[in-house]
Amino acid sequence: MLRKAYVPGAAALLVALLAGCTGGSPGDDQADNANPGGTGTAEPAAQPGKYRTLPEACGAVSHGTLDSLLPGIKQIMDVDQRDKAYEGQATLTYDTDRKTGCRWKVESADATDHLHVEFERVVSYDNTVSDDSQAESVFATKQAAAGLPEPAATGSSGANSGANSGTNGTPSSSTSSPSSPSSASSGVTPSDLQPGALSDLGDEAFLDDSLGSSGSTVQQRTVTVAFRTSNVIVTIEYMEQPASVGTVPDSEEMQGRARELAERLADSLGG
Repeated sequence: MLRKAYVPGAAALLVALLAGCTGGSPGDDQADNANPGGTGTAEPAAQPGKYRTLPEACGAVSHGTLDSLLPGIKQIMDVDQRDKAYEGQATLTYDTDRKTGCRWKVESADATDHLHVEFERVVSYDNTVSDDSQAESVFATKQAAAGLPEPAATGSSGANSGANSGTNGTPSSSTSSPSSPSSASSGVTPSDLQPGALSDLGDEAFLDDSLGSSGSTVQQRTVTVAFRTSNVIVTIEYMEQPASVGTVPDSEEMQGRARELAERLADSLGG
């Protein structure tokens, strides 16, 4: 009786064919798991900002600082009215984790002083843009909107021109313009009082100083200091309107007060 021959190679070929029909190679599975979307390794999300909350603006300025910026506050005899003046008036906002502000207005025998302090926390809703980068962009827009003058030329030609005009390179003006601070005594704007960027406050900062008119004769000065620390932007607006016609608020004094407040607020933020 004849028997069928058993061929081992044929059985092996059959097993290989069945394996090929039921799935791919192990390497294919690993590639799919490592790259499910087929677009490569996912980029990490941009970092959130340092700050998640904001201080309460009306409580951020001490009584001593308010005494300096608003001299008339100590002249208020009624204790309740004086306490109310110290409290200030909170700016209307719908999300105190994103923006807070406070305003103070105090009259004295010499002038009426206004102070406005605002904190803004910037949040990026783009996973590829960090909160700090978004805040930097917002601050750049704010600084551009201030219309600050270009830095004065420091070359030899500018120095010679200043020497010839007798103003040490600083433009003189007998009339004050809204965009340039001026000294009431000399009519000359000292270079260190010119509006512009500040290098010693927060991550970046600028100062603006404008002199305008209220009515036809009284001139009021507004000093603005703004700075950014991480994803928080702080803006200080300090305005003084003299009671007497012909009196011009002192630029150096107002800038000094506003900058001192800005430094205190930056320290309180840890920036």
